[in-house]
Amino acid sequence: MFPTPIQKRPRAAQLTYQSLLPLALLMWLLPLIAVAVFSIKPAEDFTQGNYWGAPGSFEFFSNYGKVFFDSDMPRYMLNSFLITVPTVIGAVALSAMAGFALGIYKFRSNIWIFFMFVAGNFVPFQILMVPVRDLTLDMGLYNTKTGLVLFHIAFQTGFCTLFMRNFIRQLPFALIEAARVEGIAEWRIFWYVVLPLMKPALAALAVLIFTFIWNDYFWAVVLTQGPESQPVTAGITSFNAQFRAAYHLMSAGSIVAALPPVLMFFLMQKHFIAGLTLGAVK
Repeated sequence: MFPTPIQKRPRAAQLTYQSLLPLALLMWLLPLIAVAVFSIKPAEDFTQGNYWGAPGSFEFFSNYGKVFFDSDMPRYMLNSFLITVPTVIGAVALSAMAGFALGIYKFRSNIWIFFMFVAGNFVPFQILMVPVRDLTLDMGLYNTKTGLVLFHIAFQTGFCTLFMRNFIRQLPFALIEAARVEGIAEWRIFWYVVLPLMKPALAALAVLIFTFIWNDYFWAVVLTQGPESQPVTAGITSFNAQFRAAYHLMSAGSIVAALPPVLMFFLMQKHFIAGLTLGAVK
C-alpha cells in the first residue's frame, strides 16, 4: 500500500529539519569559530592578508600568554567581577522585595507602580546617555566601579521586578494566609515562606543578569575609562592602541572574556531551566 501525500509530509519536514539544523548551527557558530582561529594565529598572518586561511603557525601559548602577562587583561577581568557580582546581588535582592510587595499586597496604586517598573524597560539607553553621564560627574561617581554598579542596579531592577512579581503571583497564596493566621510577621513570611519557593526564579534571574552585565559595553564606555575601573568588554578595545590592531590578541582576549558567562550558565543550567519553565505546565 502506497503512502498518501499526507503521510509523506511529516517525514519530509523531518528530513528538512535534520538537514537545515546543522547548517543553522554552523552559521551561528561561524563567528565564534573565526575568533577562536584568529586567537591562535601569528601576527604575520594578518600583515600578509592571511585572514581566513590555515594558521601559518600555532601561537596558542604565545598569544594567550601576552594577554595575561603583557597587558591589563587580569585587571579588566577583576573589574568585571567587582562590577557584575554586586550588581547581580543588588538587583536580585531589590527585585525580590519589590516583587513580593507588588505581587502579594493589594493597594490602590499597585498596578501603576508596576507599570512604572515595566515602562522603564522600554526607554532606550542611548537617550539616557548624556544625563546619566552628567549625573555621575555631579555625584563624583564618574570613572568608578561604584558608579557603574549603582546605575546597573537601577537599570536592571525594572526587568527583575517584572520577572519576580509575575513569579510570586503564581505561588499558592494559601501558604501566606496560613502564616498570617499563625501571627508570623510579614518579613518572616517573605524570608522563610516565599524566598525558599523563589530559588529557581532567583537562579534563573541571576544567570540572566550576570550575562547582561558582564557583556555590557555601552555603559562601560560611557561611564568609565582606563584600566582602573573599566570592565573587560571595554578593556579589550585597548589592544588596538597597545598592540596596533593586534587581531590575534584581541581574539584571544575575547575568548577569555567569554568564558565566565559560559561557565556560569553551565554551573547553573539545572536551576536556570527550572526557573524558566516553572509554571509552564500545571
